[in-house]
Amino acid sequence: MGSRTALVEDLMERFPHVPREAVFKEDLLRGGVAFDPSALSDNEGGEVKPKSYFIFSFDHGTLPELGEAALRRPPEEIILTGGPYDLRRTVVSVRVNPASPYRVAADEHGMLGLYLDGKRISDVGVPPMPEYYRHKLSNGKSVMEVAPTIQWGYLIYLTVFRVCQYFGAKEECQYCDINHNWRQHKAAGRPYTGVKDVEEVLEALEIIDKYDTAKASTAYTLTGGAITKTVSGRDEADFYGHYAKAIEERFPGRWIGKVVAQALPKDDVQRFKDYGVQIYHPNYEVWDEYLFKMYCPGKERYVGRDEWHRRILDSAEIFGARNVIPNFVAGVEMAEPFGFKTVDEAIASTTEGLRFFMSKGITPRFTTWCPEPTTPLGKTNPDGAPLEYHIRLLQAYRQTMEDFGLSSPPGYGPPGPGRAVFSVSSFMDSLPATEPVEATEAAEAV
Repeated sequence: MGSRTALVEDLMERFPHVPREAVFKEDLLRGGVAFDPSALSDNEGGEVKPKSYFIFSFDHGTLPELGEAALRRPPEEIILTGGPYDLRRTVVSVRVNPASPYRVAADEHGMLGLYLDGKRISDVGVPPMPEYYRHKLSNGKSVMEVAPTIQWGYLIYLTVFRVCQYFGAKEECQYCDINHNWRQHKAAGRPYTGVKDVEEVLEALEIIDKYDTAKASTAYTLTGGAITKTVSGRDEADFYGHYAKAIEERFPGRWIGKVVAQALPKDDVQRFKDYGVQIYHPNYEVWDEYLFKMYCPGKERYVGRDEWHRRILDSAEIFGARNVIPNFVAGVEMAEPFGFKTVDEAIASTTEGLRFFMSKGITPRFTTWCPEPTTPLGKTNPDGAPLEYHIRLLQAYRQTMEDFGLSSPPGYGPPGPGRAVFSVSSFMDSLPATEPVEATEAAEAV
């Protein structure tokens, strides 16, 4: 193609049913973006909401490799609008890559723009510092450290356990840098609480509830690393569930409660429901049987792919199929050394998984793979999966939903280009711009 611009324009022409905004968004998510110093934040003392590193690094370099971006954090997300492609409002999670052909910089008038191959392709908006980030907990911790918000303020992301008990090369998921991210933040002297105290979480939520007068925050997600033994004397269901119980007792009906955990036995899943969780994310990561074993060795060892899938289906009996939303990491299907060699093969495999779950009323969602350099797959696949894979996945995802008469899953905000706020993939940007009944009902039920 000769340039990234030519590649992007070719894909927009070949796949006209995929929103042009999603093509750029997927390319930024898979390959990252560079930041001119003029586009960096002043951390928690500035006017721009800084990147919180809420669970993974989502960067293409370690903190020491990011230069000034490691000292003055980039914004949590950016919004793309306008430009020569007349982009509709598109929220993109920031993944820093100093070597990216995309760059955010201010022009001579101080207006931020996104540049590709040296040409300005859109205006860039950055999230304003929310009022609740300006207030500390009684122990001096920041709200951003304890209860950061993402998706342009829609989602409170509560990573209450910042490491994973799948540890080492024989257990860690091969694309995941949760444990390294913990280590690098501690090495840099940054505050990065390993196990968050439930009272700290409640105090942070009190601050958010007080100062979020527009009620922009609509949902919270409880998540963290897998627990194979116990944390603070609690097993996985009880550990994550007891936060939900405390939140629902203190703030009944304020937010949609979601939990990301392993695919657990039915009795454990019932505990989540009993604690007040409304949406369950038992992520299946990658569909192909062989790749699951190679890239998720701990999950294969402790649970196994077939049992994992059975548990996902069982959980639909407790939460209802529409409220079980397993994530997969889009792109690792093509990761060397074991991944598919062609986009056709990878899309066929991923679509098989989508059809398996959607035929039963369960709607998966996905995160666009960012090849973090400290992970095994990041080291061997620094460029990630081809952009064509990601664009064709959006096409296959929407078609499969239509085949089974499904609409966008609840708890993700509005779908459609120009409206979506889900920032770590474009699946919501690529769906019809209608407000699904299920999402409205979920919001009204709390």
